[in-house]
Amino acid sequence: MGETPGSGATPLGVRSKMFYGVGSVAFGVATLGLSSAVLQPYLNRVIGLPALWVGAAIMATLILDALIDPTIGQWSDKLRTRWGRRHPLMYASVPLVAASCIAFWNSPADWSPQAVGLYLMGTLVLMRICVSLYEVPSQALAPELTSDYHQRTSLFSYRFFFGVIGGFGMNVVLYQVFLSPENGGVLNRAAYGHYGVLAGLVMAASILISAIGTHRHIPHLAAPPDHPASLGQLLREIGGTLSNRSLVVVMLSGLCSGVAAGMNSALSQYFYLEFWGLSAAQISYLALASVLASVSGVALAGPASKAFGKKAAMLGLFAVATATSALPILLRLLGLMPPNSSPWVFTILWGDAFLATSLAISGYIVISSMVADVVEDAAVRTGVRSEGLLFAANGLLPKFTAGIGVFLAGLLLTLVAFPTDAAAGSVAPETMRQLALVALPVTFGMNALSILVLVFYRIDQETHERNVAALAGTPTLGDEAGEAEPPSAEAVIASAR
Repeated sequence: MGETPGSGATPLGVRSKMFYGVGSVAFGVATLGLSSAVLQPYLNRVIGLPALWVGAAIMATLILDALIDPTIGQWSDKLRTRWGRRHPLMYASVPLVAASCIAFWNSPADWSPQAVGLYLMGTLVLMRICVSLYEVPSQALAPELTSDYHQRTSLFSYRFFFGVIGGFGMNVVLYQVFLSPENGGVLNRAAYGHYGVLAGLVMAASILISAIGTHRHIPHLAAPPDHPASLGQLLREIGGTLSNRSLVVVMLSGLCSGVAAGMNSALSQYFYLEFWGLSAAQISYLALASVLASVSGVALAGPASKAFGKKAAMLGLFAVATATSALPILLRLLGLMPPNSSPWVFTILWGDAFLATSLAISGYIVISSMVADVVEDAAVRTGVRSEGLLFAANGLLPKFTAGIGVFLAGLLLTLVAFPTDAAAGSVAPETMRQLALVALPVTFGMNALSILVLVFYRIDQETHERNVAALAGTPTLGDEAGEAEPPSAEAVIASAR
C-alpha cells in the first residue's frame, strides 16, 4: 500500500489501522470481564463473598496491577530483539491470556469460601498481568506507527472502535446467552465458567491477529539505544518522562475519573437490576446501544478534533457526557422519571446510554491521541522515546483510584445494608434510593473535577509539530523567523554526557 510507518508524511492505510485496532477486542473483552460491573456482583452474589471483602480484594488486585504495568512498559521500551520491542511481548501474551481467563472463571466449586476467595484473587491478578503484557506494548506501538497529529486520532479511533465492539459484544453474549433466564439467569455460576472459556479464546485470537497483522511494520519502528543505560541515566530518563507537565495533568485527571469509573462500574448491575428493574435481556440491549455508540463516537472524534483542536474537543465531549450519564438517576430522585412498569424507562435509558457513550468514546479517543503526543514532548527533553513507560504511567493512577472506587462501592453497599442473598429484583426500593443519594454526588463530582484538571494540558498542534521537527533535526517556521526552538534529542543527550 506504499505506507511509511512512523513517518507521519504518508497516511497509514486502512489495513494497518484495522490490524492494529483489532487487537483491542481483547482489551474490550478483558475490560468487561475484569470490570467491577461483572466482578462485584459475581464475587458477591454468585460466589457469596461479603461485599466489603470483594471491594477490598478488587482494589488490591488493581493496585498490584498498576505497580506492575510501568515495569512492563519500561521492559518493552528497552527490549532489543529481531522482532523489535513490542511484538515479542504481544506474542507471549496470547496463550497466557487464554489460560488465565479460563482458570479465573472456572473456580473449584467444592472448596471452602476462604479457599475459593484466595484462588479467585490469585487468578485475577494473573489475568490482569497477562492482559497488560499485551496492552502496554500495544498502546506504545501507536505513536511509533505515526507521528502525524491527526493520524494519531484516526489510529486511536480504530483502537476504541474494536475495543468497544469486543467489550460490549461479549456483554450481549454474556447476558443474552450465558445468563439468559433459560440458562439459569444472572446468578448461575456454571454459566460464568462457560463464558470464561469463550472470552479467553476470543482474546487470544484477537491479539494474535493484531500481532501478525502489524508484524511487517517492525523494521520501521523506533529502536532502543545500542548500549544499555546506566542506573543513574535510566532513573533520569524515567524521571524526565514522568515529570512531563502534560502527562502529569492527564494522570491527575485520571486519578479523579478513576474513582468515579470504579464506583459506576461496581454499582451498575445493582442499579440495572434493582433501581430500574431491568431484565438480563434488557441489560444486554443497553450494551447493544453502546456498540452502536462506538460507531458514532468514532465518527465524531476526528471531525471534532480537527474543528476545535484536541483539547477543546475533549473538554466539551467529556463535559456533556458526564452530565448526560448522570441525568436518569437524578430525574428518578426528583420524581420526574416514569415508573419502572412503563416502557419509557428502558427507552430513556437506552437513548441516554447511546448518547453518553458516543460522547465518552469520542473524548477517550481524543485524549488517547493527546497522550501519544506527549511521547515527542518528553523525548525532546530526555533524549529517549519511552512510549511503554508513558502509557503505563498514564494508566497507573486510574487503576489505583478505580480500585478505590470499587472499595467505596463495597463500602456503600455495606452502609445501606444491601442484602447479599437477595434474589434479583427483590431489594427494597428505599435501599436503592439511599444508595443513589450517596453515589450520584460522588461520581458526578469526581468526573467534573477530572475535566477541570485537563484545562492545564499544554500540547497543541504547533507544539507537537515543533517537537517532531526537533527530534528529526529539521528546522520549523519558527526557527526560520529567529524564534527559539526546543533542543534536539541529540543535543539533550550530548548535554547530559
